[in-house]
Amino acid sequence: MSKQYARKTAIVVGAGAGGVATAARLTKAGFDVTVFEKNSFTGGRCSLLHHEGHRFDQGPSLLLLPGLFKETFNDLGTSLENEGIQLMKCEPNYNIWFDDGESFELSTDVARMKHEVEKWEGKDGFERYLGFLQEAHRHYEISVAQVLKKNFMSLLSMLRPAFLRHLFPLHPFESIYSRASKYFWTERLRRVFTFGSMYMGMSPFDAPGTYSLLQYTELAEGIWYPKGGFHSVVAALVRVGERLGVKYRLSTPISSVQLDPKGEHAIGVTLENGEIILADVVIINADLVYAYHSLLPQTSYSRSLQKRSTSCSSISFYWAMDRKIPELTTHNIFLAEHYRESFDDIFKQQLIPKEPSFYLNVPSRIDSTAAPEGKDSIVVLVPVGHLLDENQGIGRKGLDVHSKQDWDAMVTKARQTVFSTVEARTGARNLQGALVKEIVNTPQSWKDVFNLDKGAILGLSHSFFNVLCFRPQTKHPSIERLYFVGASAHPGTGVPIVLAGAKLTSEQVLEGFGMGKPWDVAVTGKGEVRDIDRVHSLPLLSNIHIAGLAVIFALLLWYFYSMAVSS
Repeated sequence: MSKQYARKTAIVVGAGAGGVATAARLTKAGFDVTVFEKNSFTGGRCSLLHHEGHRFDQGPSLLLLPGLFKETFNDLGTSLENEGIQLMKCEPNYNIWFDDGESFELSTDVARMKHEVEKWEGKDGFERYLGFLQEAHRHYEISVAQVLKKNFMSLLSMLRPAFLRHLFPLHPFESIYSRASKYFWTERLRRVFTFGSMYMGMSPFDAPGTYSLLQYTELAEGIWYPKGGFHSVVAALVRVGERLGVKYRLSTPISSVQLDPKGEHAIGVTLENGEIILADVVIINADLVYAYHSLLPQTSYSRSLQKRSTSCSSISFYWAMDRKIPELTTHNIFLAEHYRESFDDIFKQQLIPKEPSFYLNVPSRIDSTAAPEGKDSIVVLVPVGHLLDENQGIGRKGLDVHSKQDWDAMVTKARQTVFSTVEARTGARNLQGALVKEIVNTPQSWKDVFNLDKGAILGLSHSFFNVLCFRPQTKHPSIERLYFVGASAHPGTGVPIVLAGAKLTSEQVLEGFGMGKPWDVAVTGKGEVRDIDRVHSLPLLSNIHIAGLAVIFALLLWYFYSMAVSS
């Protein structure tokens, strides 16, 4: 009789996008997986808020890099379409509103972009725009192949020839703003093509130039919205996982990760009620800095993580309106007149800027199910500084040395600024009078609900020394059988990036157990490539070039022959 081996067991802490994707992958590979989530819902920041027929995306409200989503579902033996996910293309991508009353439409439509760019920078401006796209395309393709799909466990990882030869073409030592300035010669367009660094929680004057890949994916692949809200993607991954056998325990916070007596191996978790659950491996999808500080024994490394630069936080408003606001499109960006100063207020003073830039989303404009008929749902994200402790507040402009940040006052200021700015720039009227319900998230609520360190909504910063081998790795450096997935772990923040990280983490776990990757199979069935579809390399030299070289060669022969005869 053959010996029966018990299935390996895994615990995933946190049901964010990275946690549910990792759980589904490991279950497909043969693990028994249980996910523990402190909240009563899945998705983490990719969750929904509701009020009397109004629906709001609590976190992400647009889907970028659709290929990484498709790859996740394909690896799990299904597809977005098979799971009932309908992606709707947003057109235009954004309306960008300036303080002088002008606006700019960002679009995947080349003809529209030609008109918009040439309006401000003429015919040469559009040619430079195409050059910007070419550079951003390289950033995108190199980053996906060499960063998002690779682990960087040490400095030696960065010496891989395949990566090293691409390091400088990625422009990691220049800012997005400085790279954009080489292609766009007006301040207006420099702002249009750099505000996207807000999605990394960084100032465009500090974010590495590599991240122009965000503008590229928006302009080349489009911005998409999942019908029913962004959480529908996470909910589909939960369903896929449950079909495979993943077990979810919601409203079940853990108090610590269980280690063996020597503190060298993770062997399970302890729940807040004192129950101990054992497993062969533990994967943490909770905020990484929080996990190192609160779920694991304190070390010099865990303390150093708390001192690292982090992303910004936000004051986010969720507004149920009693009528439609036709002046607004699906995605709207309102840029501050004093652009650089507004980012300095966020990242150097950790405050709300005197005049903030902000993002305004109207999901009901593209998805009618987001609001009752004849009404709108509006989400506003105002980037602000992250939480400070009292020691950090000392000496900072605008903060009393004996007080903490006054978030109530900042919320009031943000609300008034958003109403007045939108009305002044778009022509909308009496927005406050149309508001019937307001829900608010602040840095403190982001921290309380999701355990985000300092309330930083996008985790650790993405400065050069916070990425690649410098970023916290997917595997704990000294504790075996303990792994991480999420915004602050490699490869970084953003749902599609975290999904790529879930694949890296899952494969690392499988490698540690000597198990194969069920999604790593050869693609077959493409059939024979027809002659018309074959890729042909151009000849190095055309017939004209060959003829010209022949003439030059003949002249050289005649010249040397003449010299020889005359001597």
